[in-house]
Amino acid sequence: MLRLIVLVLLLANGGYFAWSQGYLLPWGLGPAQQSEPQRLQQQVRPESVRILPPDELRRAETVAAQAPRPPECLQSPALDEAQLAPLRTALESWPAGSWSFEPVVEPARWIVYMGRYAGVEQVARKRAELRQLGISFESLSNPELEPGLSLGSYPSEAAASRQLQSLAERGVQTARVVQERPEQRGQRLLLPAVDDNLRPRLAELAAPLNTKTLRSCR
Repeated sequence: MLRLIVLVLLLANGGYFAWSQGYLLPWGLGPAQQSEPQRLQQQVRPESVRILPPDELRRAETVAAQAPRPPECLQSPALDEAQLAPLRTALESWPAGSWSFEPVVEPARWIVYMGRYAGVEQVARKRAELRQLGISFESLSNPELEPGLSLGSYPSEAAASRQLQSLAERGVQTARVVQERPEQRGQRLLLPAVDDNLRPRLAELAAPLNTKTLRSCR
């Protein structure tokens, strides 16, 4: 009996050793891999990676922050004649070719609207209810509809009505379709290449633009 116990222990130790060393992997037996050699093979010059001391890291961040940003294209929404004159005056000292005006027609925009509410607390409750229903919402661009919520904007009343019907099937009962913005015709300010020299001067255009804001041309 003692010999049998010793033999079983030897076989168990030998089996564990073979399992721990991965000798049994061809038969689907072995410990879980704790390393990812394929990731090591994908590394490019890992020996060049080093940890920067705090002072050197701050210097590197300062240099990166001072690096010139690429120029960006900015444009305004449609502007009426009353807004164009002060803008032209503000742009007279800008470099030639750095700005222009072009005609633009912005189509009417319809939204699925919820509101107006009594206050921000009620808006917060509606936001929470919509999140529970998994329905997205967005802020309004028309201050006359505040406080309220937009459940999506559309180029036509028919498209907004179709979305309203779909939302009603998901549990939205108090929304309606309204026109957030009528069709707008006018001139648009185009700044095709605003670089680091012109970016500080954008503040000069804030007053002439009034409530209109510049946005990316994309």
